[in-house]
Amino acid sequence: MSFKQRTHTCGELRTSHIGNYITLNGWIDRVRDLGGVLFIDMRDRYGKTQIVFNPQKCSSEVYELAKELRSEFVVSVSGNVEKRPEGTENSDLPTGEIDVIISSLEILNRSLTPPFSISEEDGTNEETRLKYRYLDLRRDAVQKNLLMRHKMYQVTRNYFSENNFIEVETPVLMKSTPEGARDYLVPSRVHHGKFYALPQSPQTYKQILMVAGFDRYFQIVKCFRDEDLRADRQPEFTQIDVEISFPDEELVYKIVEGCMTRLYKEVLNVEIPSPFPRMSYHDAMEKYGSDKPDLRFDLQLTNVTDVVKDSPFRLFAENVAKGGAVAGMKISNGNEIGRNQIDGYTDFMKKLGAGGLIWGRVVGDKIESPTEKHITQEYFQKIAKKMNCVDGDLILLASGSWINTFSWLGTLRLEIARKRNLIPASAGWDETQMKFLWVTEFPMFEFNEEEKRFVAMHHPFTSPSMEDVHFLDSEPNKARARAYDLVLNGNEIAGGSIRIHSSELQSKVFSLLGIGEEEAKRKFGFMLDAFKYGAPPHGGIAFGFDRIAMLMSGSKSIRDVIAFPKTTSAMSLMDEAPSEVDEKQLKELHIRVI
Repeated sequence: MSFKQRTHTCGELRTSHIGNYITLNGWIDRVRDLGGVLFIDMRDRYGKTQIVFNPQKCSSEVYELAKELRSEFVVSVSGNVEKRPEGTENSDLPTGEIDVIISSLEILNRSLTPPFSISEEDGTNEETRLKYRYLDLRRDAVQKNLLMRHKMYQVTRNYFSENNFIEVETPVLMKSTPEGARDYLVPSRVHHGKFYALPQSPQTYKQILMVAGFDRYFQIVKCFRDEDLRADRQPEFTQIDVEISFPDEELVYKIVEGCMTRLYKEVLNVEIPSPFPRMSYHDAMEKYGSDKPDLRFDLQLTNVTDVVKDSPFRLFAENVAKGGAVAGMKISNGNEIGRNQIDGYTDFMKKLGAGGLIWGRVVGDKIESPTEKHITQEYFQKIAKKMNCVDGDLILLASGSWINTFSWLGTLRLEIARKRNLIPASAGWDETQMKFLWVTEFPMFEFNEEEKRFVAMHHPFTSPSMEDVHFLDSEPNKARARAYDLVLNGNEIAGGSIRIHSSELQSKVFSLLGIGEEEAKRKFGFMLDAFKYGAPPHGGIAFGFDRIAMLMSGSKSIRDVIAFPKTTSAMSLMDEAPSEVDEKQLKELHIRVI
């Protein structure tokens, strides 16, 4: 098929083009017949232009053909650019001061009636939009997100290149080294019974690159995890992966903050102040009940364990004696919160696994509470003093193990903030709502009660704090890691650490994680061997690219900023992946489905 090449895009024409004869190629967006004159919005990814078919100004053949046009037809049109009649301008469109009076029309392709409106938000459910993703991708909001993402790629590559980083591609088919989430496995046709894994991250490869002398590496890379999904997770996702030789934490922070401020400035024209504030993991948990706290609202937790350790209330006393904690939060002007709401918060806590919620109201110089006879006024007054309560405040308390107590209250904190509209609406372009935070000094290990062993809080290649190395021999649970996460508005958007570069220390950490010498050699022998040939100190970080794009665009889901996302059940509704394969393929791989 031959057709005229466009002279302009649908978002380009202005009053300066009046009098020009132009050609546009694109899609029909909307058709309106106003007394025999057809006014049609024509669209491409650059914008919209109103084209006009006037039977007085075009041939009867062209006009009759124009009457066949429907939404999503693909056309090529030519005509003269004219100024719109006074009072008919559309200030919402950049092209809203002009019309194109059409004299030539070619229908390049016709379209079925779409299952939902492309140009308007009509409440279509996400499953339908994902099934017809090729239509959903025509929507202005989705196209803007992907164009923004394209700009983010460019800025990222320019920034790291200017700072002497080398972009190196690492393998997509790698050795399976499961430790954490499940690997996606790929059977080898050539090597019967053996499997590749899709990388959960390029962690081992980027550390090998440091051993090889490439002292500054970065990569925008696809990663894969076969895990149960949530709204903000995908089985395949994109990272900005970074590694540096001879770093300390300060150098990593400086590089990362430079990247984030550059992204916001060049993509959104927003100035983000730096350096970003920092908070230890311990303080983040005790103040906000989360290792990724949302700082956009001021509702903090208070540890009152020391105040109530001798309390006659048995629940508190027993939990404290077992090494647990008692903590709570005050809600200013909480007297307006009724008993039904408090009961709702109690039920919410029980669903999380807590025994319940203890509460009291500050009324004048007294605390009114249904549990006052158990805790006593004396201890309630001590709690209120520790929490800086005043008349009208509501006190909410919980008790359990240290981690559970603060995690429960942290989740309740977010629930209360949602219910009381304390969280600002998402807006990636408003610097006053961009609350960045470094969370540092994570524990090196956490104890898995089910498996009765330590697991790495970040990953097994994270270095312990040098002043805590001695704990590895006696009290591993006390060792802090040289790990750090970058948090934005309650979202972890980057995480990393200074790595172990000694094969001896790495072997010791493997041993603590229950990875014996033989297993370590089988899984990581290539890296342990590499460390014996002059591995430099090194460290790095990985940014969650999809999540950053979501926050910068003001979207509610990372699926809104990914061209072809999966559902929360890891399905692609458009092409129906995953799918069955034929028996011949399975035989070639020596695989049988049971």
